[in-house]
Amino acid sequence: MLFDTHAHLNADQFEEDVALVIERAKEEGVSNIVVVGFDEKTIKGAINLAENYDFIYAAVGWHPVDAIDMTEDHLKWIEELASHPKVVALGEMGLDYHWDKSPKDVQKEVFRKQIQLAKKVNLPIIIHNRDAHEDIVTILKEEDASAVGGIMHCFGSSLDIAKQCLKMNFYISFGGPVTFKNAKRPKEVAKEIPLDRLLIETDCPYLAPHPYRGKRNEPSYVKLVAEAIAELKDITYEEVVAVTNENAKKLFAIKR
Repeated sequence: MLFDTHAHLNADQFEEDVALVIERAKEEGVSNIVVVGFDEKTIKGAINLAENYDFIYAAVGWHPVDAIDMTEDHLKWIEELASHPKVVALGEMGLDYHWDKSPKDVQKEVFRKQIQLAKKVNLPIIIHNRDAHEDIVTILKEEDASAVGGIMHCFGSSLDIAKQCLKMNFYISFGGPVTFKNAKRPKEVAKEIPLDRLLIETDCPYLAPHPYRGKRNEPSYVKLVAEAIAELKDITYEEVVAVTNENAKKLFAIKR
């Protein structure tokens, strides 16, 4: 039973055919999906999908690119949603130094506030990290994020960063890039991550795995990520599926 730990079925790219996409995922053996909200619109979409499908869960948080748009009312709203029975994590949150919409100091403040909230409501966090590796680790340490742990989503940093995150009670999640022929770093890191700290995801509609690279991604393609990791770690596909499913359910406290 495949577990896609990070999907954006609430994105505009799925507006016309989300039901068909979800059905394809089920046909490929996807048993659980976490739909991630990262602003007002996508949070509402994540909650809606989670309420309409028993095997879909929601994560709610605020994306660093849009940190400048986040208000105290948004933070209070996220805190209220944290008690929703289908909300299993806060996020995605973090830092993104690729885009410059939100100043770094604003991103850091919003990131810290969300970590503090996660500790208050006792939910794991989902971390977005783009070109901000050292600052991410520093803030996670300073805010004692290990108290709740979570996911380093679509991991693309170094093995050293991965090891520091593992020490802080985080799982390392891999998506489509681990299937790319030229993606040396994710492949090297994936080989070294302990099985009990490994997760898989699609980040759909983005980062579709080979051979769909450049096209719209969807949860059914998480199977290709699992196959790639099995090959890298020289274990069976079934073992990857079983352990990543078990890890995700443990992290998100999902019983079914």
